[in-house]
Amino acid sequence: MPFGLTADVLLGRILVIFLGIPIHEWAHGWVAHLLGDETPELQGRLSLNPFVHLDPVGTLSILLTGFGWGRAARVNPYRMTRVHNPRTGMALSALAGPVSNIIQAMILAIPFRLGLLTLLESNMAYRLAQVLFAAIAVNIGLAAFNLLPIPPLDGSRVLVGVAPRRIGDVIESLEPYAIYILLFVLFLLPRLGLDLVGLLVRPLQEFLFRILLF
Repeated sequence: MPFGLTADVLLGRILVIFLGIPIHEWAHGWVAHLLGDETPELQGRLSLNPFVHLDPVGTLSILLTGFGWGRAARVNPYRMTRVHNPRTGMALSALAGPVSNIIQAMILAIPFRLGLLTLLESNMAYRLAQVLFAAIAVNIGLAAFNLLPIPPLDGSRVLVGVAPRRIGDVIESLEPYAIYILLFVLFLLPRLGLDLVGLLVRPLQEFLFRILLF
């Protein structure tokens, strides 16, 4: 196994692969469906079957690094007829994914918050704590990363929904170049000495960890 990757950490990451990612992508589709968009249902994405939502490369990345992604759920904000503004519908659908990861992290943190691990034999408690902590860490990381206001991440779509129309127009105009923007931010900027993702994600991760575990 790679350095630092224990069986317990691996098990925690597998838990996210089979729960965290599917629930994240399902949440996008479920909210869009509630707002009137039939696209997720037609594409078979209103399911918690992990294999409907997993991306092979993103899954392997989660196993090896604790960071990854699922297969993006497609929604159509112009079919969300239960809201007056398609951008509002898109923002709500986008927000649902990261929120689902935060909720999962909250549930996984319950044994820590209630001291339930102290009821177990010490070795078992330690190993279970490692599994839960790994799963919490990945869920929080997914939520924090996806909330970044960078196309094509969920945070950019939330920002479009709440920003003044002119700013929303500018952000939406970047969508055709979204993958290039993301690759630039993730890989090129750090080589130039600016880890923008780390600067933005770490404070939110630390904040969520403090709330959940301390």
